[in-house]
Amino acid sequence: MTTDVPSPGAPRPSFRTTALIIASALFMEQLDSTVLATALPAMSRSFRVSPLHMSAALTSYMLGLAIFIPASGYFADRFGARRIFRLAIAVFTVGSILCGQAVNLPFLVAARLFQGMGGAMMVPVGRLVLLRSVAPEDLVEAMSWFTVPALIGPVLGPPVGGFIVTYLNWRWIFYLNVPFGLLGMYLATRFIGDIRETRVRAFDLPGFILSSIALSCIMYGFEMASRGGGEGWLTAAILTVGTVAGVAYYRHARNSGHPILEFRLMKVPSFGISVISGALTRITAGATPFLLPMMLQLGFGYTAARSGMVTVTGALGSFLMKMVTGPILRRFGFRHTLIWNGVIATCFIAVYAGFRPSWPMAAIYGVLMVSGFFQSLQFTALNTVAYADIPQPRMSSATSFYATFQQMLLSVGICVSAALLALSMGLAGHRGPHLSDFSVAFLGVTAISLFASPVCARLPRNTGAAMTGHGNRLEEPLVAEP
Repeated sequence: MTTDVPSPGAPRPSFRTTALIIASALFMEQLDSTVLATALPAMSRSFRVSPLHMSAALTSYMLGLAIFIPASGYFADRFGARRIFRLAIAVFTVGSILCGQAVNLPFLVAARLFQGMGGAMMVPVGRLVLLRSVAPEDLVEAMSWFTVPALIGPVLGPPVGGFIVTYLNWRWIFYLNVPFGLLGMYLATRFIGDIRETRVRAFDLPGFILSSIALSCIMYGFEMASRGGGEGWLTAAILTVGTVAGVAYYRHARNSGHPILEFRLMKVPSFGISVISGALTRITAGATPFLLPMMLQLGFGYTAARSGMVTVTGALGSFLMKMVTGPILRRFGFRHTLIWNGVIATCFIAVYAGFRPSWPMAAIYGVLMVSGFFQSLQFTALNTVAYADIPQPRMSSATSFYATFQQMLLSVGICVSAALLALSMGLAGHRGPHLSDFSVAFLGVTAISLFASPVCARLPRNTGAAMTGHGNRLEEPLVAEP
């Protein structure tokens, strides 16, 4: 592996500075998604489609991520992380401009798919730079700094989105990304080293084609099924093609020396358990930004601006958690934190099902803040422990694999919540979503995520000890016992 210096004359940044610069991309992505979630009802009126169909605007972006993320590790190794990082930000920014020009839902879906191509390279490559340039003992702190701007995005997103939708035009939601994209490209050029591998494996073109067909068909099939779009036979056919391609890819990966998605990484306990547990947890994480703003606007009758001011509370709770993540992981370790914090975080999201206009606002704010607090800890721990035992030469493959399934399950969360919402509406005979329908959807997705904690119980007790120091301290009293 080689690391080129940043641009000539530029200072070499500390790991905190590197983390914050890379996180500017994550900030832009998170700001975009949270602002968009607040604006979905207004956009559905503009395009004259059902609010349920607006889930396509979210899943099409995640579809772009799922298709192109597997190639991110190879391109970072082949062409240099800094170059790919800058290109990804540029593609994301151009895609944002196209989204702002959308005249109907199909145009928006296509533009979001293009935007997802940029996002697919942006965050995984940035995370790869961080993992390769930070010492293990600094990784927990670096990951916390990395997620700070990403948490500011959700804090600003709901009120900014609500303000834009209420007082301006939803198209400005996407134009906001332009100045942030230009700033991100400048900072990457100025401060980020061009990390790349000296020996680059051959590109797995057959694997890329098979994985793209599998992921796109499965995710699009789920999205069609969740909103009742198209004929049933067409949805079944698309899911069948995706399943067949997925099986073909798995067989290809078993016989390939360097598959684009390396399933052999799942044999590493800390990585495999983090992928599975994170997949279950992200079903709820993907559903919440889709369900909550719609519930507040369609069920409570709030304006987009007021809805945004309510949902911002959860992001504030996430921001507060970053101050104590390190001490908590040092005290309890990854295993115990993920087991018990996962249960707490999921149960607090389940409380959203009981939200009603008669609730005191202080109670709603309190639940959202505490929920965001524990969710933040869960995802920081999952995203860090996944790489605890991954050797450096396989780090690019690991980040591509992890990010692919991370984004796919966020999309599945949206599809599952939309399907539960539609199912509840159909059974109750509602022409539009009622509060009781949102309750069913929230309880359904949280019931799935509760299974993440038993998976985390399979982690060895001292997993990630080099990152937190927890395991070393635990061993001392054990030696002293008679």
